[in-house]
Amino acid sequence: MELGYALSSEEHRPLDLVAHAVRAEEAGFGFALVSDHFHPWIDRQGQSPFVWGVLGGIAAETERLVVGTGVTCPILRLHPAIVAQAAATAAAMLPGRFFLGVGTGENLNEHVLGQRWPATHVRREMLEEAIAVMRLLWEGRLESHRGPHFTVENARIYTLPDEPIDVLVAAGGVEAAELAGRIGDGLIGTAPEEAIVDAFADAGGAGKPRYAQATVCWADREKDARRTALEWWPNAALRGPLSQELPLPSHFEDATAMVTEEDVAQVVVCGPDIEGHLELIEKYEKAGFTHVYVHQVGPDQDGFLDFYSSEILPRYAKATVGA
Repeated sequence: MELGYALSSEEHRPLDLVAHAVRAEEAGFGFALVSDHFHPWIDRQGQSPFVWGVLGGIAAETERLVVGTGVTCPILRLHPAIVAQAAATAAAMLPGRFFLGVGTGENLNEHVLGQRWPATHVRREMLEEAIAVMRLLWEGRLESHRGPHFTVENARIYTLPDEPIDVLVAAGGVEAAELAGRIGDGLIGTAPEEAIVDAFADAGGAGKPRYAQATVCWADREKDARRTALEWWPNAALRGPLSQELPLPSHFEDATAMVTEEDVAQVVVCGPDIEGHLELIEKYEKAGFTHVYVHQVGPDQDGFLDFYSSEILPRYAKATVGA
């Protein structure tokens, strides 16, 4: 198991995200994933910088940290040809330490151009075609593509990295996990669900890396952490397809109006108890994930990074504290 850090674009300004990446590297995290949103989940979170600009800053300020997008949707708001160029530039600026995480997206971010929000199975078809388009363009030749969902005409990407770009596919269900196993270089999950990992492995993902995000809220006192988690990340307590279907932060605020501290604490580890954090990571390890990236909710990133550097990362062989 290797531990990483979640750069939450919904909660932090771009230069702060760059500073957090530097601190995460210093703390001993080997990798980080940065979210790619147009909107935050709720207005209280308050941010959503353009991820590709943030990645440029991280490339300039870090030396060892491996960085991926967690995750980019290359099917509606962004055409796969544009994502291919952006990812190639990021990989050239982060040689040997960038990967592209992709998924089928959320209506929250993808409706902004006025396009119809497709059904889930259609979005999976679009994602498969989008990945094929990006890999075609990464060959560095002049290429055209005419498929059921995307057209590319006489396009060539000139700025390319020296190494191939790994594409990790996000999955919240078995069908998406099977797609990830079949065409992805790895899996990105959001919950410690063994069925997702098994479906990924059975579809061709055996031996490939399996990433997942775990959400916590560290504070010196549990009651403070619970209050912060409810204030900043009540959407953690939502169940079902709401996270994919609701189009506006105000809709998420309505959906979370009746969420309580107890509801959030059921899904977000709150407070300074070391065993609670270790137990959360262990759940993902038992489910079969190889990498867990930890999302600290709220403003206090420094306290979280100090806590993980001293109490959590040293317990894992791949932690690089002091490197």
